[in-house]
Amino acid sequence: MIACYARGGGLGHLTRLRSFLHTMAVDDEVVVLSDSPFAADPRVSSGWTVLDASTGLAALAPDELVVDAFPAGLKGELTRIPSGIRVTHLARLLRWDAYRPLLPEHPPHFDRTFVLEPLEPAHEAHLRAVSDEVAPLALADPPSEPLDVHGWAVVHSGPDAETLELLAYAQDMAAMEGANPPLTLVSPHRPDGLPPGVAHLDAYPACPPGPGVERIVTAAGFNAVRQFAPWRDRHRILPFPRSLDDQFARAARARKP
Repeated sequence: MIACYARGGGLGHLTRLRSFLHTMAVDDEVVVLSDSPFAADPRVSSGWTVLDASTGLAALAPDELVVDAFPAGLKGELTRIPSGIRVTHLARLLRWDAYRPLLPEHPPHFDRTFVLEPLEPAHEAHLRAVSDEVAPLALADPPSEPLDVHGWAVVHSGPDAETLELLAYAQDMAAMEGANPPLTLVSPHRPDGLPPGVAHLDAYPACPPGPGVERIVTAAGFNAVRQFAPWRDRHRILPFPRSLDDQFARAARARKP
């Protein structure tokens, strides 16, 4: 059995785990430890057992533990992992100066760390010091139907204030271009204050874009930037501030030719 530790309230951890398990062709029983409300959506967690993130590993006794994004957990809470468990870490970009003070005195040791995107040098140095093996990994998504949207698609899972800001960004962009495309918000939640004329579609996954999608507007989260990379010519990115994720650095990398 594989246990996946994905503490955090958003959709990003779960989407990344879904891609990782597909990439590695995992066919074992999967238990995901999460406090995200999205974990209850069967489109996201199909085939998984989802337990609260506070569930003790000793009681589960998994063969392998996959620790997503934060090498010692979201708040540095991963301090003692029972012996005999193979530990894998999925590393993505962090604001390392903000996360480093959260590391416990004895941080977890990893049998292997997969680097999913370029990291800050100090972050990578820490992972090399606590990992037996460090290697890059390009994730692949499970097959899915194309997003059936015509015009421009704004893709975001919230919060509402960010979703509305992304919509305003798309509308301003269209006005500057003298365009009036159909605009669809692709999100699990319909925000209060959705502008008139903007359609809402609850679709997961929201990639790949179908043939009718002319423009894609997203934040600069790891999954959005990675998944829409093949359509970079029609993908527009608006980064948002995060306490531990550096969306601005990721957006700047994505915009480089």
